[in-house]
Amino acid sequence: MRRNQWLVAPLGAATAAALLSGCGSTDGSNAGSGKGVVMGISDKVKATDPASGYDPGSWLLFNNVFQSLLSFPKGGTTPEPDAAQSCGFEGGESKVYKCTLRGGLKFSNGDSLTSKDVKYSFERTLKINDDNGPAVMLASIASIDTPDDKTVLFHLKTPDATFPSKIASGAGSIVDHAEYPADKLRTDGKAVGSGVYKLDSINDKSASFSVNESYNGKAKPRNSGVTMKFFNEDQAALKKVLESGDVDFAFRGLAAKDIAGLASQSGDQKVEVVQGAGAEVEHLVFNMNDPVAGKLPVRKAIAYLVDREALVKQVYDGTATSLYSIVPAGIASHTTAFFDRYGGTPQPDKAKAVLHAAGIKDKVKITLYSTPSRYGPSTDQEFQLIAKQLNDSGLFEATVKSVEFDQYEKDIADGKYGVYVKGWVPDYPDADNFTQPFFGPDNILHNNYDNKEITGTIIPSTSTKSDRAAANAEYSRLQDIVADEIPLLPLWQSKQYAVTRPNVTGLQWSLDASTVFRFWEISKG
Repeated sequence: MRRNQWLVAPLGAATAAALLSGCGSTDGSNAGSGKGVVMGISDKVKATDPASGYDPGSWLLFNNVFQSLLSFPKGGTTPEPDAAQSCGFEGGESKVYKCTLRGGLKFSNGDSLTSKDVKYSFERTLKINDDNGPAVMLASIASIDTPDDKTVLFHLKTPDATFPSKIASGAGSIVDHAEYPADKLRTDGKAVGSGVYKLDSINDKSASFSVNESYNGKAKPRNSGVTMKFFNEDQAALKKVLESGDVDFAFRGLAAKDIAGLASQSGDQKVEVVQGAGAEVEHLVFNMNDPVAGKLPVRKAIAYLVDREALVKQVYDGTATSLYSIVPAGIASHTTAFFDRYGGTPQPDKAKAVLHAAGIKDKVKITLYSTPSRYGPSTDQEFQLIAKQLNDSGLFEATVKSVEFDQYEKDIADGKYGVYVKGWVPDYPDADNFTQPFFGPDNILHNNYDNKEITGTIIPSTSTKSDRAAANAEYSRLQDIVADEIPLLPLWQSKQYAVTRPNVTGLQWSLDASTVFRFWEISKG
């Protein structure tokens, strides 16, 4: 998806088969208490309609304004009932998924939330199929039945054990059928949901949220409202207002050097740095049809030479961590396949040996393509360092070209680049979301890589296993194949940070591998 560790337990068979009922308040005690809080953020909220938004800022809004049938608990990656009282697969094929709604659900406008709204919401997203929306995540749905006001039956085209995680994400947001047109997006900038908060107003500079007194669920708001101030990638301005106290905390958008500097200021009571798990990853991608990068010995030599620890330290000031497989640490089924094969420090002798064994004796001329307009201003610096690492070995003549994002994406689709950067922010915290999109002839990387064992056997098999732990061996095999064939080279995974005034608490519960930012956990003294 969108682009940028608490211990993660694998999804057990009993949990996946029937997500048991959750308890929540139905007596209005979710009205919220405490002071309002003000947050600064660099991301834009590109959409207020869940049929359109597919970016970090929009999903932050969706996670707080709308309910889903399931949601991710703080510190965990196993979905639990939210608007639903219970959910589970029917039968043994992971093709029919049944949810029973909890009683007394209402939207913020007072309308009752029934199975009709659930069916309407999913069918609406699929029908609109907005280019910037999450319909692609719901493509496995064949039909939806609602035998009564509380029961929803999803009939899937193919087995999809990750369906619970998909509908626990922003893609599963439930809207009021009376408020949203069935065949087009809502364009008035308003949002009506049944989540913990109501959207009171939004414009280019800020958004204001108050607690939804009609909310019926497990969350207990620890504040009376939240104001988001948008800084549109202006890192300096965001840091300035944080230090001045004009915002209570900052999330996403501070420069790595600023976070590192603030974290090192012992005894400074102006701000505090809260660190949590991150699942955003970045890869060096190889075009398998390229006359240079398409050669496996060249890719292996690069794998032996790239020093991830230096990248993390010198470019990102320790605000990321080295990544040695396509499934990041903190996600079930993670391995260290690349570390096991190529080590954690540069090995120029092995790089030289693999090139010479292939008859490659001259320096390898190669261009690395970067796009800081999408992946941040440090991306060019990172790629310059990678090029230096390759060149210092005496085996490569590497250069870097920086391209604006629109042109960058077009050129990649046209196959013009041999080596380029791609980042990934997961839609849901499951190994499937770090693997399935990257393989096959139409993969999102556009790198012309298609391994038949992965696409024809492993991914279809893992999709049938509602006990996600049962898929570990197959995901391990997949990661081994990728490390052997190197269609991409994992570089780093993020750490998540919030920088806060010392009187703000609860932010640690919004910095986990689920990537859900929970307004309701934040309080201000």
